[in-house]
Amino acid sequence: MMRRILEQGVVSVCGVSALYLAGFAVNPARLYAQEPSSVPASSNYSLPLDDLNTVTTSSQRLNTEAELERLLQQRLAHPENAEAIDVAIHETFVERYAVLVLDSSGFSTLSQEVGIIPALADIERMRLVVVPLVEQRGGRVFKLEVDNVYAVFPSVELAVEVSHEIMVQVANIDKRVSIGIGFGDLIMISDGDRYSNVYGNEMNLASKLGEDVAQADEIMLSEAAFAALDEPAAQWESINLSVSGLTTGAYRWRSHRQD
Repeated sequence: MMRRILEQGVVSVCGVSALYLAGFAVNPARLYAQEPSSVPASSNYSLPLDDLNTVTTSSQRLNTEAELERLLQQRLAHPENAEAIDVAIHETFVERYAVLVLDSSGFSTLSQEVGIIPALADIERMRLVVVPLVEQRGGRVFKLEVDNVYAVFPSVELAVEVSHEIMVQVANIDKRVSIGIGFGDLIMISDGDRYSNVYGNEMNLASKLGEDVAQADEIMLSEAAFAALDEPAAQWESINLSVSGLTTGAYRWRSHRQD
């Protein structure tokens, strides 16, 4: 829905299409580590050009989009070799991560009230808080798309811990977010020394939870993510929901900031 709203806004505002193509559906390598703490809304922001965390496996494995497409095309052309090709894909691309999908609350309303350019600037301010915090705390941001931030973490515990920190920090710039977290084996795509995309069922669930199900100031876990917690806290609420016609369970945490 956010993408459709943005596209409509780009059509109606001269020059915004270039702005969007230049930076609002991008690889996050252009955003770099800064202090994420309590930055007031009026502060001046900059984009230092230091290197971010790198994907240590990319030098040993050819886990690129082009290589995945090549293997999938071989699978289609030679179905008799599907099992061997699946093994090759798994060995080259699959890693186990907690995947986090963050959605900024109120973007569509803000873009209608103040215009698309101020709304995009507001999202940029949010990114300049969230992205450095994620990277500094051991996560890897692999995609930024309009008002969404996508990242992976080595554990669900860390993803949840950083999610709480994000909500505290964005409150200091008068922003609210919703977050979905999944956990499991994921197909990890690299572009150079960074992850650039992620595929998998838990990625799909995290997107559904973060973008469509969770409300502002809520964190939602898939069943697999909740099961991966060492000591789940009592405040997680178990719920059932329908995803693409299938019923699944999820777990919700609500911030005290919620109205």
